[in-house]
Amino acid sequence: MRDPNAIDFWRGLALVTIFINHVPGNTFERYTYSQYGISDAAELFVFLAGWSIGIATRGRDGVAEPRPRTILRLLSRTIEVYRAQLTVMALALAMIAGTALVLDNPLILEWHNAGGFFADPIQTIVGMVLLTHQLGFFNILPLYVVLLGIAPAFVLVARESRVLALLLSSGLYVLSLVEEWNLPSWPGQGDWFFNPFCWQLLLVLGFVMQDWNRASGTLRLWSRRLFPLGLAVVVLGIVLSVLEIRPDPMSVPEPRLLFTFDKTYLTPARLLHFLGVLLAFGPVYGIIAPRIGIVVKYLTSLGRNSLAVFSMGSILSLGGQLLRFRTGGGLLVDVAVLACGILGLGLTAWFVEWRGRTRVRT
Repeated sequence: MRDPNAIDFWRGLALVTIFINHVPGNTFERYTYSQYGISDAAELFVFLAGWSIGIATRGRDGVAEPRPRTILRLLSRTIEVYRAQLTVMALALAMIAGTALVLDNPLILEWHNAGGFFADPIQTIVGMVLLTHQLGFFNILPLYVVLLGIAPAFVLVARESRVLALLLSSGLYVLSLVEEWNLPSWPGQGDWFFNPFCWQLLLVLGFVMQDWNRASGTLRLWSRRLFPLGLAVVVLGIVLSVLEIRPDPMSVPEPRLLFTFDKTYLTPARLLHFLGVLLAFGPVYGIIAPRIGIVVKYLTSLGRNSLAVFSMGSILSLGGQLLRFRTGGGLLVDVAVLACGILGLGLTAWFVEWRGRTRVRT
């Protein structure tokens, strides 16, 4: 088990934030940082995944592991995430169907794009397996499957040239914005909520920055120098969010995605805002960690077991949505949902680590 560290801490914070934001309208949603900026926890989660890949694919001595081992490691993780997505989708559909039966309300079957499954299960179950049919709030793991699937190519290129890897990734990102490339949904209409062609840039940035920091250590120096710029970006994001200032997609020039705040395409404004947040809050962990030991221990335990915790958080957030629908919400309900969520995420992390220790002993 890893000792508490900044990566797991921020990943754990992102997991808690995602859980809260996946119960729309709850009292505590207004206090998450997604309400005070252009980007949100999704950017942080993907970036840290790229950073973690950089750590995982090198030994403790910093030497890159053999290429075949790196490829197998990433493909193995891809399979784990794919399996988690299928399991979580099946559980979510069962929860929606069960709630519709208990409440005798067939309209619940339409919850978050689930109606297609119950209306045409033959095509839709194929779409689930292909990841082209996704429920609302259950569309991050399909993005991860694709990103991890293509990660070996970028990792191997970056080992030869970090600049080349960034150029290739940035080129794909810009082309996707200009041409509006995305993966199609099926059997329903539309495209993926998280466009892998654009979000891959954040994963590659995380990997390259970790590798750069490991090799030279200059990243910390530059982050200190650019801290005022990051703080300015954070303040600007707060102003834009509080005043609800957003560009109208219909009035911006072409290519329009270069000038909007679109989450699906990770548009430049969101990307730049996230980088500003990264610069502004990078030093925070070292300052607060000694002062909030219990919180650090909890959040880092979530971050160490991110896949299991995220999967459980998705199920718990759906349960919170359905409970708020049934009861009408309110402060007491929201407190109960948050308490159950925090407890459930923590127990999930504890169970995964307990099972790991048990397997070692046996």
